[in-house]
Amino acid sequence: MAKLKHTFRTDILFKLLFTRHQGLLRKLVADLLGIARDSISRFEITNPEIPPEVLESKFCRLDVNMVVDGRLVNLEIQVRDEGDFPERALYHWARMYSASLQSGGDYKELPRAVVISIVDFPLFGCAEFHSEFAAIEARRGERLSDRMSLHFFELPKLPKEASAGDAPQMWLSLFNARTEKDLKKILETEVPEMEEAITAYRQITATPEFRELERLREKAAHNEAAALRHARMEGEMRAHETWKGVLAGKDAEIERLRAELKAKSGN
Repeated sequence: MAKLKHTFRTDILFKLLFTRHQGLLRKLVADLLGIARDSISRFEITNPEIPPEVLESKFCRLDVNMVVDGRLVNLEIQVRDEGDFPERALYHWARMYSASLQSGGDYKELPRAVVISIVDFPLFGCAEFHSEFAAIEARRGERLSDRMSLHFFELPKLPKEASAGDAPQMWLSLFNARTEKDLKKILETEVPEMEEAITAYRQITATPEFRELERLREKAAHNEAAALRHARMEGEMRAHETWKGVLAGKDAEIERLRAELKAKSGN
């Protein structure tokens, strides 16, 4: 069972594939949000580029920002559970929403802001792989506003066999694929979008551009790991020196008390 060297969860591949194949991205977003594909009249990616220099940033996010019929939509994939993902998603929603208000603009003109997060780890204590959060009253369930929408898709909760008739499941099974066998099973469903996406995947991963961006990404990850190791070692050394000082002080205090007791007993 040959493992995939690069999966659809690889953030560079994710961004390259869906910004270069906007028809696929349009279908993906429509299917994940439950919007009829042919109902979308305006679809625009607002951050299509990957500047090589930003890949060396610790806080680099290779998300995709879009305007979909007036909605602001942010799409991101996350593979590592760093323990604060819901707060991070809410922060990115808040930045996207607040940045859309023009100087002197009316609050009523603020658009709907939607965050779509595909995560490769369990996030909530439910069996469903899709959760949507909105601003509602805690007891009555009354919606405060329709401007907030955060969607989370948890890959570990997907059914083992995705239904060819369930578009969100098919897309997520693509992100969940880890081996060539997984891709083959997806191709056997004969879903046109899956065939197109896998063809695009093979084309992109074979390009020098992708390999160079991956090299920069790996270099940044290596540098970050090295910096963390160095900081940890320095922290351990400082802690060691601090305890040496504490212990030396305690030893000196013990010796002082011993001398004091000896002097008293001699009297």
